[in-house]
Amino acid sequence: MDEAKRGRVEPLSGGKDVVVYNKNIVLEKLYEDDELVVVVAPNEDQLRDILIRLLNEGPKTVKELHSMLSGLASEDKIRRALAELVEEGIVVSDNDGRYYIASPY
Repeated sequence: MDEAKRGRVEPLSGGKDVVVYNKNIVLEKLYEDDELVVVVAPNEDQLRDILIRLLNEGPKTVKELHSMLSGLASEDKIRRALAELVEEGIVVSDNDGRYYIASPY
């Protein structure tokens, strides 16, 4: 499996490892073998942080965000997190369904 999909495993102090998918997505590793890496899914706060980092790169639709977070967060979970971010004024959406950061965050 290629590293872009599988992520790169890096050690942390304290004996834990993390899986780095890209600079925006870093999650704790639970298990790894030759074919599979199992990570801890992001909690609500982590998902919000990930979405903010991804949107700082530029506007994205829910489908684009879901594709980037494939296997890590459901489309519904992403929609809920985005709705909260919109309600808080951190994120806005346009008429084309693209979400972007309201101001530098």
